[in-house]
Amino acid sequence: MANLTQLSKFIALVLRHKAQDYNLKIDGNGFVDLEQVWQLIEEKYGKRYTQADLETIVAGDKHGKKRYEIVDGKIRAMFGHSMGVNDINYPIAHPPQYLYHGTSQEAIESIKQTGLESRNRQYVHLTTNLDNAKRVADRHSKNIIILTIRALDAHTNGITFHQPESEHYLCKHIPPEYIDFD
Repeated sequence: MANLTQLSKFIALVLRHKAQDYNLKIDGNGFVDLEQVWQLIEEKYGKRYTQADLETIVAGDKHGKKRYEIVDGKIRAMFGHSMGVNDINYPIAHPPQYLYHGTSQEAIESIKQTGLESRNRQYVHLTTNLDNAKRVADRHSKNIIILTIRALDAHTNGITFHQPESEHYLCKHIPPEYIDFD
Protein backbone atom coordinates (compact mmCIF):
# COMPACT_ATOMS: atom_id res chain seq x y z
CA MET A 1 0.00 0.00 0.00
CA ALA A 2 1.28 3.47 -0.90
CA ASN A 3 2.46 5.80 1.87
CA LEU A 4 -0.06 8.60 1.38
CA THR A 5 1.35 10.61 4.28
CA GLN A 6 4.67 10.82 2.45
CA LEU A 7 2.93 11.97 -0.72
CA SER A 8 0.81 14.53 1.16
CA LYS A 9 3.89 15.98 2.86
CA PHE A 10 5.68 16.31 -0.46
CA ILE A 11 2.68 18.07 -2.01
CA ALA A 12 2.50 20.40 1.01
CA LEU A 13 6.17 21.24 0.66
CA VAL A 14 5.76 22.04 -3.02
CA LEU A 15 2.47 23.94 -2.84
CA ARG A 16 2.87 25.73 0.48
CA HIS A 17 6.56 26.52 0.66
CA LYS A 18 8.73 25.75 -2.38
CA ALA A 19 6.81 26.08 -5.63
CA GLN A 20 9.51 28.37 -7.02
CA ASP A 21 12.26 25.85 -6.14
CA TYR A 22 10.44 23.40 -8.42
CA ASN A 23 9.94 26.01 -11.17
CA LEU A 24 6.19 26.08 -10.64
CA LYS A 25 4.24 29.25 -11.26
CA ILE A 26 1.88 29.79 -8.36
CA ASP A 27 -0.93 32.27 -8.85
CA GLY A 28 -2.19 34.77 -6.26
CA ASN A 29 -4.71 32.26 -4.96
CA GLY A 30 -2.15 29.49 -4.53
CA PHE A 31 -3.07 27.41 -7.58
CA VAL A 32 -0.50 25.53 -9.66
CA ASP A 33 -1.01 23.50 -12.83
CA LEU A 34 -1.98 19.97 -11.72
CA GLU A 35 -0.12 18.27 -14.57
CA GLN A 36 3.13 19.98 -13.54
CA VAL A 37 2.70 18.82 -9.95
CA TRP A 38 1.98 15.29 -11.14
CA GLN A 39 5.19 15.36 -13.21
CA LEU A 40 7.13 16.33 -10.07
CA ILE A 41 5.58 13.44 -8.18
CA GLU A 42 6.58 11.01 -10.92
CA GLU A 43 10.10 12.45 -11.08
CA LYS A 44 10.55 12.00 -7.35
CA TYR A 45 8.71 8.72 -6.78
CA GLY A 46 8.47 7.03 -10.17
CA LYS A 47 5.31 4.92 -10.42
CA ARG A 48 4.94 4.50 -6.62
CA TYR A 49 1.80 6.67 -6.62
CA THR A 50 -1.25 6.75 -8.85
CA GLN A 51 -3.72 9.46 -9.76
CA ALA A 52 -6.14 7.66 -7.41
CA ASP A 53 -3.66 8.17 -4.54
CA LEU A 54 -3.58 11.88 -5.29
CA GLU A 55 -7.38 12.00 -5.41
CA THR A 56 -7.54 10.24 -2.03
CA ILE A 57 -5.28 12.89 -0.50
CA VAL A 58 -7.28 15.73 -2.04
CA ALA A 59 -10.53 14.19 -0.72
CA GLY A 60 -9.33 14.70 2.88
CA ASP A 61 -7.82 12.82 5.79
CA LYS A 62 -9.49 10.27 8.07
CA HIS A 63 -10.85 13.11 10.22
CA GLY A 64 -12.41 14.88 7.26
CA LYS A 65 -9.89 17.71 7.00
CA LYS A 66 -9.19 18.77 3.43
CA ARG A 67 -5.75 20.23 2.83
CA TYR A 68 -5.86 20.52 -0.96
CA GLU A 69 -8.32 21.26 -3.69
CA ILE A 70 -8.38 20.82 -7.45
CA VAL A 71 -10.25 23.30 -9.64
CA ASP A 72 -10.13 23.52 -13.44
CA GLY A 73 -6.95 21.48 -13.81
CA LYS A 74 -5.11 23.30 -11.04
CA ILE A 75 -4.27 22.26 -7.49
CA ARG A 76 -3.59 24.27 -4.36
CA ALA A 77 -2.96 23.81 -0.69
CA MET A 78 -5.89 25.36 1.10
CA PHE A 79 -3.93 26.65 4.11
CA GLY A 80 -0.50 27.43 5.47
CA HIS A 81 1.38 29.08 2.64
CA SER A 82 4.69 30.64 3.57
CA MET A 83 5.52 32.08 0.15
CA GLY A 84 4.22 33.52 -3.06
CA VAL A 85 0.56 33.70 -2.19
CA ASN A 86 -1.38 36.84 -1.55
CA ASP A 87 -4.65 36.54 0.27
CA ILE A 88 -6.35 33.36 -0.85
CA ASN A 89 -9.91 34.31 -1.59
CA TYR A 90 -12.69 32.22 -0.15
CA PRO A 91 -16.36 33.12 -0.38
CA ILE A 92 -17.82 34.88 2.62
CA ALA A 93 -19.77 32.43 4.76
CA HIS A 94 -22.52 32.59 7.34
CA PRO A 95 -21.13 30.73 10.39
CA PRO A 96 -23.05 28.59 12.86
CA GLN A 97 -23.80 29.92 16.31
CA TYR A 98 -20.65 28.40 17.83
CA LEU A 99 -17.22 27.43 16.55
CA TYR A 100 -14.22 26.01 18.43
CA HIS A 101 -10.53 26.79 18.57
CA GLY A 102 -7.92 24.72 20.39
CA THR A 103 -4.97 26.47 21.96
CA SER A 104 -2.49 26.15 24.82
CA GLN A 105 -3.03 27.29 28.39
CA GLU A 106 0.03 29.50 27.97
CA ALA A 107 -1.68 31.55 25.25
CA ILE A 108 -4.85 32.35 27.21
CA GLU A 109 -3.75 35.63 28.82
CA SER A 110 -2.69 37.05 25.47
CA ILE A 111 -5.94 35.91 23.84
CA LYS A 112 -7.95 37.54 26.64
CA GLN A 113 -6.21 40.82 25.79
CA THR A 114 -6.18 40.81 21.99
CA GLY A 115 -8.47 37.97 20.92
CA LEU A 116 -7.53 35.37 18.34
CA GLU A 117 -5.25 36.91 15.73
CA SER A 118 -3.96 35.42 12.51
CA ARG A 119 -0.48 36.80 13.28
CA ASN A 120 1.97 35.14 10.85
CA ARG A 121 -0.80 33.09 9.26
CA GLN A 122 -3.34 34.32 6.79
CA TYR A 123 -6.36 33.38 8.93
CA VAL A 124 -7.47 32.18 12.34
CA HIS A 125 -8.70 28.59 11.92
CA LEU A 126 -11.94 27.56 13.61
CA THR A 127 -13.96 24.37 13.49
CA THR A 128 -17.46 23.06 14.05
CA ASN A 129 -15.96 19.81 15.36
CA LEU A 130 -14.85 19.77 18.99
CA ASP A 131 -12.67 16.68 18.44
CA ASN A 132 -10.81 18.44 15.61
CA ALA A 133 -10.15 21.44 17.86
CA LYS A 134 -8.70 19.11 20.50
CA ARG A 135 -6.59 17.25 17.95
CA VAL A 136 -5.08 20.48 16.60
CA ALA A 137 -4.35 21.82 20.08
CA ASP A 138 -2.73 18.51 21.10
CA ARG A 139 -0.16 18.96 18.32
CA HIS A 140 1.08 22.16 19.95
CA SER A 141 0.75 21.59 23.69
CA LYS A 142 -0.09 19.01 26.32
CA ASN A 143 -1.86 21.68 28.36
CA ILE A 144 -4.73 22.55 26.03
CA ILE A 145 -7.79 24.75 26.24
CA ILE A 146 -10.74 24.62 23.88
CA LEU A 147 -12.28 28.03 23.30
CA THR A 148 -15.89 28.44 22.25
CA ILE A 149 -16.35 31.23 19.74
CA ARG A 150 -19.74 32.97 19.51
CA ALA A 151 -19.36 33.06 15.75
CA LEU A 152 -22.89 34.07 14.80
CA ASP A 153 -22.75 37.05 17.18
CA ALA A 154 -19.37 38.06 15.73
CA HIS A 155 -20.69 37.71 12.18
CA THR A 156 -23.79 39.78 13.01
CA ASN A 157 -21.46 42.50 14.30
CA GLY A 158 -19.31 42.64 11.17
CA ILE A 159 -16.66 39.92 11.53
CA THR A 160 -16.15 38.22 8.16
CA PHE A 161 -15.99 34.43 8.04
CA HIS A 162 -14.97 32.12 5.21
CA GLN A 163 -15.68 28.40 4.88
CA PRO A 164 -13.16 26.55 2.70
CA GLU A 165 -14.57 23.16 3.72
CA SER A 166 -17.53 21.77 5.62
CA GLU A 167 -16.13 21.71 9.18
CA HIS A 168 -13.69 24.62 9.04
CA TYR A 169 -14.11 28.36 9.07
CA LEU A 170 -11.54 31.11 8.72
CA CYS A 171 -11.39 34.74 9.77
CA LYS A 172 -8.73 37.39 10.26
CA HIS A 173 -9.44 38.18 13.91
CA ILE A 174 -11.85 37.24 16.68
CA PRO A 175 -12.03 39.96 19.35
CA PRO A 176 -12.04 38.66 22.94
CA GLU A 177 -15.66 39.69 23.55
CA TYR A 178 -16.77 36.83 21.25
CA ILE A 179 -14.71 34.18 23.02
CA ASP A 180 -15.96 32.08 25.94
CA PHE A 181 -12.96 31.23 28.11
CA ASP A 182 -14.81 28.96 30.56
